[in-house]
Amino acid sequence: MAQPTKDITLYEQQIKSGTVDPFPYDRLMIYYRKQKDLKKELQVINQALKTFTNHLKEQTGKLLKSGKSQATIKKLSAKFNLSSGLVDKKGNPKYLPEPLPRWTKRKQAVQDKLKNFKD
Repeated sequence: MAQPTKDITLYEQQIKSGTVDPFPYDRLMIYYRKQKDLKKELQVINQALKTFTNHLKEQTGKLLKSGKSQATIKKLSAKFNLSSGLVDKKGNPKYLPEPLPRWTKRKQAVQDKLKNFKD
């Protein structure tokens, strides 16, 4: 069985390489939570949210760029998303794919703990 410090080093290397696999992020969050290092856990959560949000934007951007009639595709996509309830009236998504909602919830919990710890 590997030692936690070796695992942490390996997961940090994977994150630095910009992986879009949620496993190393989740494992690092757990390790830091068990070590009660909330600042490092928050850093990992922020990095994970940033990486996955950028990846999601990239993927949707690639879908919209394929084809000649971009404006038509964008309009149809916006109408479909609004009518199906995937976005609100302003066009903001109501649904985020996993693990983004879980990480967002954990980020709020860690921030609350840090705030209570400072007070």
